[in-house]
Amino acid sequence: MKKKDFILVGIILSAAIILFAALRFLPQTGSYVQVEVNKTAVEVLPLKEDTEYLIETENGSNTLIIKEGYAYISEADCPDKICVRHRKISKNGESIICLPHRVVITVVDENADNEIDAEV
Repeated sequence: MKKKDFILVGIILSAAIILFAALRFLPQTGSYVQVEVNKTAVEVLPLKEDTEYLIETENGSNTLIIKEGYAYISEADCPDKICVRHRKISKNGESIICLPHRVVITVVDENADNEIDAEV
């Protein structure tokens, strides 16, 4: 490879790293948390207000905590407790899912179009 080839590769790698960093570290923080049970929205809670919300389904219950702009599940009576071990969410589109209880918690923005493009 010649010197110009190394320069070109360096420019392309630099652009890729900058783009990755911009997409990874600059996502918009959402405004609300939408709680769905069995594909039906049951509650929309603001991320700005600290709150504790009990999600009761026919399959069990989960405790959703919203604190300091983050949402997470603190307790669940499902057998695997994957939703409890999930990291805190705050960015648009992030979700916590509890399959045994059929609960989906998604961060949404009040200005964004959050409709599903297509269903399978």
